[in-house]
Amino acid sequence: MRPLPAGRTRRVVATFAVLAAVAAGLAGCGDDPSDSSTSTPTSAAPSSSVDSALAAKVPAAVKSDGKIVVGTDSTYAPSEFLAEDGKTVQGFDVDLFTAVAGKLGLKAEFQSAPFDAIIPGIASSKYEVGVSSFTVNADRKKTVDMISYFNAGTLWATKKGNAAGISADNACGKNIAVQKGTVQADDIAARSKKCTTAGKKAIKIDIYQGQDQATASVVSGKDDAMLADSPVCAWAVKQATGKLELLGDVYDAAPYGYVLKKGQGEFGQAIADAVKALISDGSYKTILEKWNVQAGAITDPAVNP
Repeated sequence: MRPLPAGRTRRVVATFAVLAAVAAGLAGCGDDPSDSSTSTPTSAAPSSSVDSALAAKVPAAVKSDGKIVVGTDSTYAPSEFLAEDGKTVQGFDVDLFTAVAGKLGLKAEFQSAPFDAIIPGIASSKYEVGVSSFTVNADRKKTVDMISYFNAGTLWATKKGNAAGISADNACGKNIAVQKGTVQADDIAARSKKCTTAGKKAIKIDIYQGQDQATASVVSGKDDAMLADSPVCAWAVKQATGKLELLGDVYDAAPYGYVLKKGQGEFGQAIADAVKALISDGSYKTILEKWNVQAGAITDPAVNP
């Protein structure tokens, strides 16, 4: 996770590396992709029936062509990332907002862009919405409207069976893997300090450049556990095909929000209500479970929470 208000919890490159003898792993931090005005195809998502009352609240300028142009940084699995073809944007953010757009009678058209170019692109009307795991915070809400739809925080994982008997509050003397430059790196350093202050052994912190390396170290047994952004950690466990398990619950959670140009209250509420409709009909749960990120589910999407 990145400290607020930088925005997103963390950044990873678009393509997964294959973990030896395991499965596709998570990619490490990388450069932003080049800005592109060329739309990319999206992965298949559950269809959603149009809600005419909500569709009526879509601004005429948006509904005129039947689509909503979405700015997204397709480097952040499993939220939004490129498929093996290098063009198709996929992920739980993609599936979920595609379903939201369907409720509004629109087709979502995802366009890859550098993360820090999305909000300026919304301000200039290049994009009609930003969907890129934006953390809702006070600084952003000064310039854009944000509609909450998910919570992300920190999660821990260990080898299946947890032979080390480890937990987030019982890691003194253990080998813990974490990615460089993250909030989790600060978290584990603070926990290690608490260990030594209490007269216990320090945590041996192994810092890796990429999350794929941290995950592989736990799978191999080199490290006893890892901590990472909650959807990233949950995704890693799923990709490890039974070799890892999650520890405890998400903590230090904060909402992600869809980003709209400031002052589109009715439109923003329509998007929030579309998310609520997907929660009610079960589509929301189905999409999150598909990507193994159901731990971040919310029940109360709102405009500028």
